[in-house]
Amino acid sequence: MPLDEKRGSSSPVVLPIACLVVLAHLLTASRYGIFRDELYYIACARHLGAGYVDHPPLIAWITWIVLHTLGSSLLALRLLPALASGLLVWMTACIAQEWGGGRYAQFLAALSIAPVPIYLILQHWLTMNAFEPLCWVGIFWAASRIILRQNPRYLVLIGVLAGIGLENKYSIVFPLVGLLFGLLLTPERKWLRSQYLAISVGVAVLLFLPNLLWLVHHGFPFLEFERNSRQSGSRILRGPVSFLVDQARIMNPVLAPLWLLGLAYFFTKEGKALRSIGIAALFVILLLLGMQAKNYYVSPVYPVLFASGAIFLERLSARRVWIRAAYPLCILVSGCALAPLVMPILSPQRFLAYHHLWHDFTPVVFEDEPDRPLPQYFSDEFGWEAMTQTTAQIFHHLPPQEQAHTAIFANDYGQAAAIDFFGPRYGLPASISNSETYWLWGPHQYDGQSVIVLGSDGSGDREHFRSVEPAGNVNAEYSRDDERYTIFMCRGIYPPLTALWPHIKAW
Repeated sequence: MPLDEKRGSSSPVVLPIACLVVLAHLLTASRYGIFRDELYYIACARHLGAGYVDHPPLIAWITWIVLHTLGSSLLALRLLPALASGLLVWMTACIAQEWGGGRYAQFLAALSIAPVPIYLILQHWLTMNAFEPLCWVGIFWAASRIILRQNPRYLVLIGVLAGIGLENKYSIVFPLVGLLFGLLLTPERKWLRSQYLAISVGVAVLLFLPNLLWLVHHGFPFLEFERNSRQSGSRILRGPVSFLVDQARIMNPVLAPLWLLGLAYFFTKEGKALRSIGIAALFVILLLLGMQAKNYYVSPVYPVLFASGAIFLERLSARRVWIRAAYPLCILVSGCALAPLVMPILSPQRFLAYHHLWHDFTPVVFEDEPDRPLPQYFSDEFGWEAMTQTTAQIFHHLPPQEQAHTAIFANDYGQAAAIDFFGPRYGLPASISNSETYWLWGPHQYDGQSVIVLGSDGSGDREHFRSVEPAGNVNAEYSRDDERYTIFMCRGIYPPLTALWPHIKAW
């Protein structure tokens, strides 16, 4: 792939695509409600630290900055994820240009990001998943610059992105291991002898060090959390064929030919120079397939395949203008059809009607859960304030002297975080929970003699309290099934809460 190949920039087309994607996210940012994980990350931002049980600390620090600059409105919380979606469009087009793609390839690469169901979902919320693809794509872009420009200094950039990625989400190890594997299997292994590799590793370790020390100090709780998650029964375990079918579904079936072409491109004569990156991408897909990982874990690798696929299609269709016109049109039509299924464009009532037209087809399924009116990614935005209101009614019906030492205990991090987010406006104290990092934050000053318990069937509470009485019901419309339950008023804990706390951890 000659670097002096004449190719123009498609910025006049790419930038409008990026802006439209950002605008779509901003216009729908406040359509429903706040998402479960967003509530949790806000709680983490109010307990800033170098680590958390189930995730690295970067998202908490980003959330803290947002809260202290833009505020806590849905639009404020979701501005950065929206901008990240536009940046991903632009970066994918830049990769296509860097790798020799002309204006059409750059346009197609950018367009391919817009209608991807899993991106439309994950870049709607302020979570670490919104920023993860940027680190993956940046690493592959830097690796290609090392190869094409014969410049090992980009190894340092890979180290920076790896360190930031580790502070964002531990899954950044997958593209790094894949890239190492790809380099070892090609002549590009020569770059592993560069002095810049040691610098790269040192930079990555230095950036990751605060969280690494936290993990060591707490006994690597993420490993326990991940093991329990795999054994919980909520994770969908997919066979090889089903996993690959899922890839086509969550990435938009119309785009499957493009990323398959992208994989094939690296094994052609034209793509030989970048074969190590193609091997890395294939390795990541096969590795996560073999690990029976969640199907969306591999999604950050696809922008690279869209870029290479766009280059390949541009060359294959050089004399077939109708393909160049028809395929983008198919992408646009599929995007318009799928968007209401994965973005909060329609009201819940109209979504249900539209969903029924698709025979209740859901492009993305995160967990193996019972049927509900809305998909999980929508239902997790409903019911939180209503739950808090019901809890507040129970709390304020207690005598003032009892309120002073009544704890609000949640069996789920989402419930606990919702109480902490909405509770102050209803006069509620901060919650306590045995879930995720809430357990590390402890029982505060409470002795457990008076506890409002959320998310329990009451049977387990009877083992620890002298009296357990139903006090209210949570049954918000459109919320998920496990967010419909009875709230219990529990009194007279035994043994004391401080003695019981180490034994009720739920990771």
